[in-house]
Amino acid sequence: MAKKTFKPSNPYKNEPEIKERRPKFSIMYYVVVILLLIGVQLAFFWSGSTQEIPYSAFRKLIAENKVESVKISPERIYIKLKPGAETGLALKEKPKDGPGVLMPQAPGGQEEIFVNPVRDENLTELLESKGIKYQGMPSTTWISELLQWLLPFALLIGIYFFVFKRMGGPGSQFMNIGKNRAALYENLDEHTRITFKDVAGLDEAKAEVMEVVDFLKDPKKYTTLGGKLPKGVLLVGPPGTGKTLLAKAVAGEADVPFFSISGSDFVEMFVGVGAARVRDLFKQAKEKAPCIIFIDEIDAVGRSRGKGAMMGANDERENTLNQLLVEMDGFATDKGVILMAATNRPDVLDSALLRPGRFDRQIMVDKPDLKGRIDIFKVHTKKLSLSEDVNLKALASQTPGFAGAEIANAANEAALLASRRNKLSIEMKDFEDAIERVVAGLEKKNKVINPREKRIVAFHEAGHAIVSWMMPENDPVQKISIVPRGMSALGYTMNIPLEDRYLMTKSELLARICGLLGGRIAELIIFNEISTGAQNDLEKVTGIAYNMVMVYGMSEKLGNLSFYESNNPYYGSPGIDKKYSEETAQLIDREVTAIVEEARLKVMEMLTLNRHKLERLAEELLLKEMLQYSQIEEILGKRPEGLFPVQVDEEIAEETAAPKSAEQLELEEAVARLRQSRNIPES
Repeated sequence: MAKKTFKPSNPYKNEPEIKERRPKFSIMYYVVVILLLIGVQLAFFWSGSTQEIPYSAFRKLIAENKVESVKISPERIYIKLKPGAETGLALKEKPKDGPGVLMPQAPGGQEEIFVNPVRDENLTELLESKGIKYQGMPSTTWISELLQWLLPFALLIGIYFFVFKRMGGPGSQFMNIGKNRAALYENLDEHTRITFKDVAGLDEAKAEVMEVVDFLKDPKKYTTLGGKLPKGVLLVGPPGTGKTLLAKAVAGEADVPFFSISGSDFVEMFVGVGAARVRDLFKQAKEKAPCIIFIDEIDAVGRSRGKGAMMGANDERENTLNQLLVEMDGFATDKGVILMAATNRPDVLDSALLRPGRFDRQIMVDKPDLKGRIDIFKVHTKKLSLSEDVNLKALASQTPGFAGAEIANAANEAALLASRRNKLSIEMKDFEDAIERVVAGLEKKNKVINPREKRIVAFHEAGHAIVSWMMPENDPVQKISIVPRGMSALGYTMNIPLEDRYLMTKSELLARICGLLGGRIAELIIFNEISTGAQNDLEKVTGIAYNMVMVYGMSEKLGNLSFYESNNPYYGSPGIDKKYSEETAQLIDREVTAIVEEARLKVMEMLTLNRHKLERLAEELLLKEMLQYSQIEEILGKRPEGLFPVQVDEEIAEETAAPKSAEQLELEEAVARLRQSRNIPES
């Protein structure tokens, strides 16, 4: 039995069909063009350099020895006169009772004339007797004459097709510049179609867009009660979270045509092209209804109007946005045309684009939580050959803050690493190395560092680790390394949270500043001088301190004030829309300096009292170059319990019990010790 494919019904099939208006061409257009080309040929290609004379005049010229050479053909005899010779024929004077008669003549400089041949058997003998060169010519037919006229036309037509067709090809689309560049996906088979099964970690967003799918499959279910589905769905979220993938899954589930286009494809250097492409896109969508239009990176054309525009300038992007707003108002929701768009900059979009009636529904596609990351790992490892020791839950816990694209990249890097190591399957060690490569960069074991710099790096990273370890508000340290990675990192300290966090307290932000300052202060205590290795740490410290004062209102002298404007796209630019005085700016600087100084004194005291642990940890790091959680715990002792004990989600199922490797057992022991140190029960 043949499988039936779903064909969505058209809710407006009784309406008159939209017929495309095609320009009508008459045959007279082609006749006029041909006549113009003939006129051009007569004007430019026919010079009139030869003229006809009587045969008797031809015999007279031979007798007077004025002929240099003769070409004889069955139709004509072409005569070339000697330099300076003339035929002696001129224009007769105009009689009193009629117009003048124009007779052939050969003015000075005329070298070739012709006569119509007559029967003259003595012509060749006469030419030989006068020493005149002569030769025969083949007879010309009407075909050759026709070709002489048609070849120029064929040449012009060939140039037209060669030049203009190539300019109007797929690369430039010069001749159809007003056509939209949307890629149309329809009638996809089960192997190429993307459905909700391919989208993991976005349960809330999938539930929101499921209503759109239901509407496209059964529009009467909503229109019968008089309800209207939102015209537009805007997917908002950081890069790599799966906004485009979610839109394709909606089209795959509904099995309707899917128009995909980027916002930058609308705008060109020519005025009016963007608006024309918007009109053409919506026209095609109405003909294919029910369907989905997806505009990726809509902020390329949807930015707020008027900002940054010059007085009197013609902004093509604004014209495109205006046409998009008109088209969104022009089509009805019961026609089955759903507009979806994606952006990671919702703050710069025009307010008219976000009002009810246009993009009514805004869906947040955020980075996945722990359970979402586990599901995403399952999707991206489905086709990989995994070893028995691979624990997806442990991998998900090591990748907090990863988006779907970053998890896919880590899974692919693990597969490449395992292939490079000639393994038959991908092991847990490959995934861990791949995650470190994504986070910290490529490991550079062959980079030569002199012993003095290597010792500075070791104490720097040991200072980070000790401060983070001894301040329970910080995330626990899982790994320390002094192996160079990436572009400029000579070492790194990996802090991995045991759970997803969405809020941070003032004490936690201060602890994070202390942890970042630990490397610089450790260098100062041990070597009595500082290096350039803390540049990135100080940049982060400054950002956190200013956010505490200016954004989060964590300053006692400034009070509960925030100078951050979420709807201002120019926030952070110096001198733009500053809502405070110079006195307040100086107070902000003093408060930021006080926060950093307080953290510096606390770190200085902590590392001075624990200098023996700092030296021992650095020496062990110089010896092994890399220390794991258990090795750090042996040196520093158990980590103190934090202000907020970690609550681990026990509902997440463990992976199937299989023979575990030594590394996995070591990881489980480390987690157990961490549970015990924080008094977290097993169940």
